[in-house]
Amino acid sequence: MTLIVLLILVGLPLILVLGAVGIYNGLVRDRNQVRNGWAQIDVQLKRRHDLIPNLVETAKGYVKHERGTLEAITQARNLAAQAANPTDAVKAEKDLSGALGRFFVVVEAYPDLKANQNFLALQEELSSTENKIGFARQFYNDAVMRYNTRIQSVPSNVVAGMFAFRAEPLFEVADAAEREAPKVQF
Repeated sequence: MTLIVLLILVGLPLILVLGAVGIYNGLVRDRNQVRNGWAQIDVQLKRRHDLIPNLVETAKGYVKHERGTLEAITQARNLAAQAANPTDAVKAEKDLSGALGRFFVVVEAYPDLKANQNFLALQEELSSTENKIGFARQFYNDAVMRYNTRIQSVPSNVVAGMFAFRAEPLFEVADAAEREAPKVQF
């Protein structure tokens, strides 16, 4: 009888400790996947930020009367490049996307610019980068969802609370107008 009690007294805490270690390691793995997801977004955003000055420089010779649009893109790009965390980056990238959208509307009025090979190559590269950003955001949001679910679920929420694991923000569209599909008319 004393052997059974001894096994229970030693075995039960050992099982609890091993379970807590397993949960902790899973939380660390999930948190690292979130960080990796953000790093992937950051790489693509840097690539985007590096392309924009070249695009603006190529356009400058053609759109001399659109100085305000070009300055708005440059300013939005600089603010986006300085974003320190996902929350700031979401807002800054929204502003940058808006400035780029206005820029491409202006470009439509300049057929010579639209035919410029350098401009077309940069525009294609930017489009490709936008797609990569979309995939990176999806990966990040999937990792955040797994991580946040885990730190909110029993019993891992106990371990998460003990070791200060905090929920991470999703990278989502904040403006309802951006969620709407564009209207194409012929």
